[in-house]
Parts: sequence; C-alpha cells; structure tokens
Amino acid sequence: SALLLFISIMTMFMSGVVAIFEYDLKKIIALSTLSQLGMMMFSISLGLYELAFFHLLTHALFKALLFLCAGVLIHGAGNIQDIRSFGGLSLNFPLVTVCMNLANLSLCGVPFLAGFYSKDLIVELACQYSWGIFVLLMMFICLSLTVLYSVRLTYLSFVGLYGGG
Repeated sequence: SALLLFISIMTMFMSGVVAIFEYDLKKIIALSTLSQLGMMMFSISLGLYELAFFHLLTHALFKALLFLCAGVLIHGAGNIQDIRSFGGLSLNFPLVTVCMNLANLSLCGVPFLAGFYSKDLIVELACQYSWGIFVLLMMFICLSLTVLYSVRLTYLSFVGLYGGG
C-alpha cells in the first residue's frame, strides 16, 4: 500500500511536470491521462476502490471529449499538433473552444463539473488519512500541476496570438 502510494504520487508528479514542458497537443492530453491514472492509483492505495472506479468513469467521459476536440483542432490546423503554432483558434472554432474548455475545467476539478465530484472526494478523504504532510503536499502540488498545464494548453491554443507570437 505504501509502495503503491509512492508510485502513484511520483506518476502524478512526473507526468504533470512533463506535460507543462510539452508542446504536442496529443502528448499533453496523454500525459494528463497518465497523471489521472496516478490519481486513481493514489485512491486505490488509500483503500478507496469505488472512488477510483468512479474517477475512472468520469475521467473517461471528459477525456474522450478532449481527444475529440483535439482531433478537430489538428484537422482544422492542417495536421499540425504543435500548440505553439495554434493561437487564436477560438475565433475559428467557437464550439470546440467551449467543449474543450469545459473538459479542461472538469479535468481541473472545477465545482459542479464531472471531475469535481470524483476528484474532490478523493482529495477530501486523502486529507482525513494520516499519511503525513509530505503525501498531502505532493498531492496538492500534483493537483496544481494539472491546473497549470490545462491553463497553458487553453491559453496557447485559444487565447494566444496565431503562430505563437
């Protein structure tokens, strides 16, 4: 259980850090999935099996939406996956922008979206366990990394200037 806890936290942390420095759209989404799998394993290491499965189901739904939106963006950008060359796509793809932002907000655990209900329960129950301050600190750092790479992806794809300028 302690080994699984350590591996899950390291998985969340390393995949979050790598996602922050990645520029390939599909790789960012895939690393995000790896981070959330770490969250599920973290939940299992605490003995919260049903919550891990619930997070798996909710995550699968909004992650599928993220990959569908990514496919539309890549196709619309002429098969370019580098988010540095996107920028300002919200003008050309307003519906995709709304859908991708909703999926990203759900990934971040924003209240009243699908990811909130599963992720927040895991975080709340993890705070009740006495695994120590290091485990809690790493968990919150990993949650912050999720928000960071999600906001970065949204900014570079939809808000920033075209061509990364």
